[in-house]
Amino acid sequence: MQEYHFQQLIDGEWQKAHTNGTWELINPATEDVIQEVPFGAAEDAQAAIDAAHRAFPAWSRKTPYERGEILWKAADWITERIDALARITTEESGKPLSESAAEWRSATNYLKWNAEECKRSYGRIIPARVSTRRIHVQQQPIGVVGTITAWNFPVYNLVRSWAAALAAGCTVVARPSEYTPRSGMLLAQALHEAGAPAGIINLINGDPASQAQVMISDPRCRKISFTGSTRVGRLLMDGASKTITRLSLELGGNAPVLVFPDVNVEQVAEQAVSWKYRNCGQVCVAPQRFYVHSQVAEEFIERVTDLSNHVVVGNGLLPDTQVGPLINARQRERVAQLVQDAIDSGAQLTAGGARPDHLERGYFYQPTVVTHLTPEMPLYQEEIFGPVMSIMIFDDVEAAIARANDSEYGLAAFVVTQDLNTALSVSERLEYGMVSVNDWLPATPEAPFGGVKQSGMGRECGTEGLEEYLETKTVFFGSVG
Repeated sequence: MQEYHFQQLIDGEWQKAHTNGTWELINPATEDVIQEVPFGAAEDAQAAIDAAHRAFPAWSRKTPYERGEILWKAADWITERIDALARITTEESGKPLSESAAEWRSATNYLKWNAEECKRSYGRIIPARVSTRRIHVQQQPIGVVGTITAWNFPVYNLVRSWAAALAAGCTVVARPSEYTPRSGMLLAQALHEAGAPAGIINLINGDPASQAQVMISDPRCRKISFTGSTRVGRLLMDGASKTITRLSLELGGNAPVLVFPDVNVEQVAEQAVSWKYRNCGQVCVAPQRFYVHSQVAEEFIERVTDLSNHVVVGNGLLPDTQVGPLINARQRERVAQLVQDAIDSGAQLTAGGARPDHLERGYFYQPTVVTHLTPEMPLYQEEIFGPVMSIMIFDDVEAAIARANDSEYGLAAFVVTQDLNTALSVSERLEYGMVSVNDWLPATPEAPFGGVKQSGMGRECGTEGLEEYLETKTVFFGSVG
């Protein structure tokens, strides 16, 4: 039987927290303790940075072919264990098994793509103004990279930054969420078993504030990749100013969806319900503010209401479950309060809006449809991060685009139409880092992922994502010939 290591990995060794601290990991579907895992503090982060700094020179000098081979082997290790890994992820995150398995399968794609793309991180030669001079531009790894990630995608959030950083020749100090640390530990084990040298990948689990402070304060940690709230992103930016630490920030979202009258309403309603409630709505790019044209609004609302009322909510380990729980009680209470405040202010509830009666334990909330929202409502303004579909009706396209853009967030937006002119015109005018037209998944290894405005800075994935972990060096040669 495969032995899985649910400990910290520092300098190639699985170990407890320096203080012997532990964290009771809770299954959000049952509220039962799964197990105790190490829970450290600043000392663990410091030890991990020390190890990553020592390992960096040798790792950075390996060829991209050598680094890529380890990423490929890690992908193979995962592929052989998909079912077991998915179950562990579902136990700690609550998402259905099918979603956990899909997340692990996607992880292999990110590892493989970066394993190949790093072989194409080319430099260039610039023609000089004089014949005795040569100018070479080179790409070199930035150094030690710290990653701090959220619980909603405990594998994907990690692998997209780890794969690019390791492929580029950087070493990694990773802190996954304390709510889903075992998925991160398994991903680290995949790389460890694949032959990653000691100190190349280091995983810590512990107090978020003190461990982040170590990363942001130590000048040897040259870059931090963060996935989480805009509030924490601002704190990291403040701290990074002291050491000029490079940041990649994937922050909050409040994605608008513009549904035009030329669509197949039944089909779009089914797609909207499926993607809105994916991972119980705990998705940064989740479709959130639905602007539906008045010609099809009534039919759309009736259809999504009926579909929402028939979604199977339950423990993600059960085969029929379509939507699992929220991650913790605090998140469920926040979602419930946002919905209640909207109703108290005049919004209308057509589905859900409460805890499922048949589920006495677990952090469950019914798939919910709310209509007639107004811009001043917190449910309209804030990132919900829950299974709530907010619907507004529009007639004027210009006004709908303006309302869609009137947000501090700028991560993802969606357009649903069969008219090419509408698709081109509206997608170009939406102020978002990613726009999906008749598509609901703005994420893939080969394309850049990221937002504008207060949704963050920098990009993960694609060629741009690999370049985030590389420094550009210009070398001038004189007196040639």
